[in-house]
Amino acid sequence: MFSFVLRRLGQGVLILAGVALTVFFLFAVLPGDPVALLAGQRSDVATRAAIAADLGLDKPLPAQLVGYLNDVSPVGLHPRDSAGVAKYGGTALLPLGGKNALVLKTPYLRRSFQSNKDVLSILLDHFTGTLWLALAAMLIAAVFGILFGVIAAVRPHSWLDRALITTSVLGISVPSFVAGILIAMTFGFYWSHWTGLNLTGQLYETDPFTGRHLVLRNLLLPAFALGIRPLAVITQLTRSSMLDVLSQDYIRTARAKGLSSYQTIVGHALKNALNPVITAVSGWLASLMAGAFFIEYIFNWKGLGTVTLRAVENLDFPVVMGATIFIAFLFVVINIVVDVLYAVLDPRVRLS
Repeated sequence: MFSFVLRRLGQGVLILAGVALTVFFLFAVLPGDPVALLAGQRSDVATRAAIAADLGLDKPLPAQLVGYLNDVSPVGLHPRDSAGVAKYGGTALLPLGGKNALVLKTPYLRRSFQSNKDVLSILLDHFTGTLWLALAAMLIAAVFGILFGVIAAVRPHSWLDRALITTSVLGISVPSFVAGILIAMTFGFYWSHWTGLNLTGQLYETDPFTGRHLVLRNLLLPAFALGIRPLAVITQLTRSSMLDVLSQDYIRTARAKGLSSYQTIVGHALKNALNPVITAVSGWLASLMAGAFFIEYIFNWKGLGTVTLRAVENLDFPVVMGATIFIAFLFVVINIVVDVLYAVLDPRVRLS
């Protein structure tokens, strides 16, 4: 088991290194002058040169790459004096002679060109919004997907079964941003006086008299728009798994003993049919967090997607690069956790 976890961690490190290399070379060739964004158009030559030196943009591209990888790595080579170590929020591990030391630190994703704030702090401020949105979407998808799948399996080839399967196919086919626009305009604009839902809004709102309070209704529309695709997938998985379980001998035995349909379906069939559904649910969470970008933009939801897309509009490359690495890190961590859980439940997974 220990070797299995180490192997997965090693693969995760390689993936993150590949992502860091890709985003560096991708944004290195894009048009735009970071120095002009920070210094302004009317700045003098000395100011521009100082900013370029601080960002390391006066160095050749290979040196910039080494500096960037050294910054984003949790273990890097940095000045061992108190100012150099404190800049990266780390602890000197191993003095290497001279002025440098091997430092254990929080990955440094540089600073925003627009606000000059630390990129990691910007991402963490917006992370909770994306997390709650993804969890709400997954909850909606799991509850209604399992319910619809069971209904379709209990009445196979009926008009209800055909309607649910057709709807689920549409849910898989329609892109999430198209579904988001349709849902926002229909329920948040045209029918808002009936639904009581807003086109935009945040999970927490501040009232000048009552203060900050939770507004769950603002979460409904973006969560539903984001959860349509996994809901459709879970519906079909549940239906297929339930049909397979309902044809087993022990289900016929349970019915022959006089158990009611409810007891047979819920007590015996559903419990054994949920294994592939649980697998799908655990694998969808990271995908939903990454796929929430356009949904957040449509509903003006404060999350990673909103801050990243605005950074793209403003050519704020450190924020975009940091968000890409941050999302890749979430994918790697969630997938490793899921793989370890699979290995605990089924030892055969460790051999794959």
